[in-house]
Amino acid sequence: MDLVSNIHWGLPLPELQGDVRRTATIRGKYWYYHYGCDGVDDRGWGCGYRTLQTMCSWLSSQTLSGSGGGGGDRCPEVPTLKQIQEALVKTEDKPPGFLNSKAWIGSFEIALCVDQFFNVPCKILHVRRGRELEETIEGLYGHFDMFGSPVMMGGDVDNSSKGVLGLCSGLKGNYLLVLDPHYYGASVGKDAAQREGWVQWRKLDSFESRSFYNFCLPQYKAG
Repeated sequence: MDLVSNIHWGLPLPELQGDVRRTATIRGKYWYYHYGCDGVDDRGWGCGYRTLQTMCSWLSSQTLSGSGGGGGDRCPEVPTLKQIQEALVKTEDKPPGFLNSKAWIGSFEIALCVDQFFNVPCKILHVRRGRELEETIEGLYGHFDMFGSPVMMGGDVDNSSKGVLGLCSGLKGNYLLVLDPHYYGASVGKDAAQREGWVQWRKLDSFESRSFYNFCLPQYKAG
């Protein structure tokens, strides 16, 4: 696979008029996993898996002696789609028929897999409705300030999994730095990904107000 790392680097902040008050972003290296990046056509069902793989690539890039949680031996490789499904069956979260299916996974399954593959716990942050996302801002700042690890975001009405790589606050409001796994095809360069919106700053009121949202936050500090 020809994957691109740290695809958000160089992306301008959303507010360019000197009114940015606060920012926090991921620390360390990750690779952008997306639909079809390994030759598997997972369009329509694989976005959660791809977000998980991006998170795992960050964990894999951290040294075994990092200052965060976890401990013990950690998987040095990013799991494949098949290995993710096998892990969820092994933990008895899914029945055997889940193998080789096109079933979606969400924040709870992603938390189980991060623990299974890397021995790293995750915190789930639940938001009842998109209109209440403002209430998560301090919690997300706390996560990126303390851990610096990538976050998964998913919901129900808005059921498209997303990665969250940071946030920014200014006089015009709060923004999340969103990594979208729905790009399909071979590797995409940083410039094209930013230009086409596969990584972008999204204002909180651009999310679906009727959807609940769950954030999956790996509790591992950037080394």
